[in-house]
Amino acid sequence: MTEPVPTKSTQEYPGQHKDLDPQPDLLKFRDGREHVGTGKLLNKRSIITGGDSGIGKAAAIMFAREGSDVVITCFHQELPDAEHTKDLIEKEGRKCHIFVADLSYSETCTNLVQFAVEKMGGIDVLVNNVAYQKLAETIEDISDEQWDHTFKTNIYSFFWITKAALKHMKPGSAIVNAASINAYVGRPDLSDYTSTKGAVVSFTRALSNQYASRGIRANAVAAGPIYTPLVHSTFPSEMIEVSNQVPMGRMGQPSEVASCYLFLACSDGGYITGQTIHPNGGTVVNG
Repeated sequence: MTEPVPTKSTQEYPGQHKDLDPQPDLLKFRDGREHVGTGKLLNKRSIITGGDSGIGKAAAIMFAREGSDVVITCFHQELPDAEHTKDLIEKEGRKCHIFVADLSYSETCTNLVQFAVEKMGGIDVLVNNVAYQKLAETIEDISDEQWDHTFKTNIYSFFWITKAALKHMKPGSAIVNAASINAYVGRPDLSDYTSTKGAVVSFTRALSNQYASRGIRANAVAAGPIYTPLVHSTFPSEMIEVSNQVPMGRMGQPSEVASCYLFLACSDGGYITGQTIHPNGGTVVNG
């Protein structure tokens, strides 16, 4: 298995999958095996925001291997990575549609849902995965513009997309929201990002209570340090090394979080709603 080694120089935001060396594990696991599809999402239709790289990329490919067609989103500069994701999904025999946009705008989020319905005919699984983060030592270093953009990307988009998507989701559908370990440990140099991830947890709990009676589940995944382009475009290498200091002593791989997304999206997680899974390398957060 590949072991993430911090690069000597970080990437420019938002980072590129193709530039990571070694390449992240998208379908492989620590024991050397590769994810084997068993039809857990056969003929389902999924939206995965931020599906061009990192955890979203791994989830999109894993969902396709389980039988789902997928709509993924990316920024314009991430299109090469998104095209790579599409190629891998099509090799699994499923369809992939790319929506290029900045999801920090309400109209764009509504347009995404309409695009997905037009391309796939409906929505069975929604994975709100897109995120923005930028280091700031204290809140005094965070501009109003940064605070606003972080919230619009990391929680407003979840609200806007979910609100539009629920009109097309039937009983048995599932929503998976990307939270973060930072919502539980209160990372001081990402206070705006951390705040949005706390909002994601609360949003997920409220959403689950609203829609459980209608047969739609909503859960969250609060990942710890994961080997992704976002990490390498946000942190200097010495900080990445510190982030490896979890009980398991290593960063996680995208595949190890994507499998959590899959569990919550399919019927294996059919009796789970309003909960948060913590793939974080062993940090106990009691949340």
